[in-house]
Amino acid sequence: MPAPERIPPRSLTALDLLARGELTVRGRVREASNAVLYCSVAYEGEEAHCVYKPVAGERPLWDFPDGTLAAREVAAYRISETTGWGLVPPTVLREGPYGEGMVQLWVEADPSASLLALVEDEEPGEGWKAVGFADMGEGRTALLVHADDERLRRLSVLDAVINNGDRKGGHLLPTADGHLYAIDHGVTFNVEDKLRTLLWGWAGEPLPAEALTALAALAKELSDGGSLTTRLAQLLTAAEVEALRGRVQALRKAGTHPGPSGEWPAIPWPPV
Repeated sequence: MPAPERIPPRSLTALDLLARGELTVRGRVREASNAVLYCSVAYEGEEAHCVYKPVAGERPLWDFPDGTLAAREVAAYRISETTGWGLVPPTVLREGPYGEGMVQLWVEADPSASLLALVEDEEPGEGWKAVGFADMGEGRTALLVHADDERLRRLSVLDAVINNGDRKGGHLLPTADGHLYAIDHGVTFNVEDKLRTLLWGWAGEPLPAEALTALAALAKELSDGGSLTTRLAQLLTAAEVEALRGRVQALRKAGTHPGPSGEWPAIPWPPV
């Protein structure tokens, strides 16, 4: 696929372009389990590439209400923006060629960036965090590790907040300018604990100061009458917003990165 036009990430211009621009479908991402369309979007002389996920193309899930995944992706973007970390590309909910859906700015990942690895030693080595062992077949196992990277650490906190049930390696998009974006946030905000991720390397460690600051900002905006609460009420149920408040409060009280609950598979499959 061609590289996207350079639109400033997280800018109002990008959101306005995504929300008001004319969508033209250019192709389909066939590896995705739901309908994911690669599009161009043009408005008032600006043009970029984006992803369009129509609600009509969502595969039903037993543990999420039908037709809600697109709204959850937008909610994840709103949470990311409130933290100030800008981990989720600009995302809107709008009408498109195949009905209402999520539209997200296309991000071109740097193929040379390495954030995940499999090592056949029992020690991950300096600069890496161990996650668990992966079956390599023929009686061989390898240690699944992720980079000990502050960008990933922020993302692990965001995932705990939004209760991400599917953080895979393929959802990580490091860019050539050093930024990290994360995508595919449809399986989020469940009232029940669904956290499944590859980013368990900091489990039990104290949250860094910047994470506590971000959580404080979230708690303030999630208070009754807060601007974020008003926006999320259009995307999530009242019970899901209340559960979100509870997760933020629990993280602030514990002051540590959460660990697997033991009641749900901790690592998504396949991991990439």
